Amino acid sequence: MTPLSFGVALVAFVILGPLLGCFLTGADRIITARMQGRVGPPFLQPYYDVRKLLAKERRSLNSFQGYYLILALIMTILSGAFFFAGGNILLVVFLISLSSLFFIIAAYSTRSPYAEVGAGREIIQVLAYEPMIILLGVFFFLITDSFDTSAVASLELPLVVALPLVFAGLLFILTIKLRKSPFDLSFSHHAHQELVKGITTEMSGRSLAVVEITHWYENVLFLGYVGLFFVWAPPSTLILAVVVALAVYFLEIVIDNSFARVKWQFMLSWSWIVSLLCSALSLVLLAVLNGFVV
Repeated sequence: MTPLSFGVALVAFVILGPLLGCFLTGADRIITARMQGRVGPPFLQPYYDVRKLLAKERRSLNSFQGYYLILALIMTILSGAFFFAGGNILLVVFLISLSSLFFIIAAYSTRSPYAEVGAGREIIQVLAYEPMIILLGVFFFLITDSFDTSAVASLELPLVVALPLVFAGLLFILTIKLRKSPFDLSFSHHAHQELVKGITTEMSGRSLAVVEITHWYENVLFLGYVGLFFVWAPPSTLILAVVVALAVYFLEIVIDNSFARVKWQFMLSWSWIVSLLCSALSLVLLAVLNGFVV
């Protein structure tokens, strides 16, 4: 990764990230409505919602809340820029984790009991998906001999061929990061959340708009993780990666509308079980493929 490639990726992600994220959210709402037998909102309703929130007067219980949310947004943008510029995948993981930390601190700063419970559940969600994300980076290094995401361009076959179980583990925890049922524990985009709005209970106006925009960026970034498994030497594979990422997002929408939320104990335990099983079996598979006796 060069400074020029990072700069180009940063500008592109800043501009295209929220556009793609908004379109994905709009499609999500329409597909969800069709599955539930409703007409649904306009395709650009997420944009209208954010525009309305940005026009509202800033109100917060803690003056620092807005700064924490802005920092969370900045960390997410930087992580996406490093990822799509071909940078270090561990640095991407660190930055997105830092974004989650700022988001949690913003919720705790309000001292609202609902927001604090939502923040506590957000911490549990981070503990649930973080091991799989870190292990993904480790397995990426084992295959490419590099932590730079640009290394996939030199592969003769896509990562999914060598790491099918790691990809399955990523799909499992992706439901958590995209905030879909059955793992939408800290806050939900649906009306069935018993914690009012959980971690965002005391966030409104511009602050809530920043949260939604950050979520748009995150959606694009984590779908990029999915696409990373389907990119190799031929440049045309980028089209395949985009198609697979969109197919996975549609699958997440189906799951979101097919399962009720589970308890946090179930999410945490099964996330770790899936992560450990996928990692252990992937190590065995790599050892067999390399001709070693385990």
